[in-house]
Amino acid sequence: MTDSWLGFWNRPHSIYVNERHLRVHCRRVADDILSVLPGEPGLRVLDYGCGDALDADRIAARVGRLFLYDAAPAVQARLRKRFARVPNITVLDDAGLAALGEAALDVIVVFSVIQYLPRSELPALARDWRRRLRPGGRLIVADIIPPEVGMMADIRSLLATASAHGFLLAALAGLVATFFSDYRQLRQRLGFAVYSETEIAALLNAAGFAPALQARNLGFHPARRTVIARAV
Repeated sequence: MTDSWLGFWNRPHSIYVNERHLRVHCRRVADDILSVLPGEPGLRVLDYGCGDALDADRIAARVGRLFLYDAAPAVQARLRKRFARVPNITVLDDAGLAALGEAALDVIVVFSVIQYLPRSELPALARDWRRRLRPGGRLIVADIIPPEVGMMADIRSLLATASAHGFLLAALAGLVATFFSDYRQLRQRLGFAVYSETEIAALLNAAGFAPALQARNLGFHPARRTVIARAV
């Protein structure tokens, strides 16, 4: 685990340059998820690979039940502590995720996750998401990295976000720190999984979805892609 993306997310890291960056990120993610949720009452929603999800309570206020799943045990522990008093949030570990029944969910959100997964694993995972969604349910896959989008686009996105939200100096210092960090080493060694629009559409079609590329990506990174796929 220590020499993997899961190991990275399970220990302290400096992806977010300061607390303000983390809060701005989580607020934007929640806002964008809320903007694409169906208007139906009582939705059962899974946020798959949710990270710290500081604003998950705002999403929970709009749905019937919000399931939060992150593979990193340290993240799970923080989520349980943070949302212990929110009655319609359930934090899942691997066993809890596996126990979700077929057609048990209305929406699955996968935000900035698939780049960290081996490409060979995604087809089976997409089929599993399809089994857990009711017919007509939605899979929201955001922050998909196209093959032509590299690290310089990530840097531009970070600096634009930092300038707009008041943490530019911290972001510049964070870029220096990242250059010498295990994140850069892991990214060089493991890389990111990238998908063209054609590839991700074909993969989701094969798993039982009707995917639709969105006009804009959810989150702060304009060069990445979001697909919303209907379970068929």
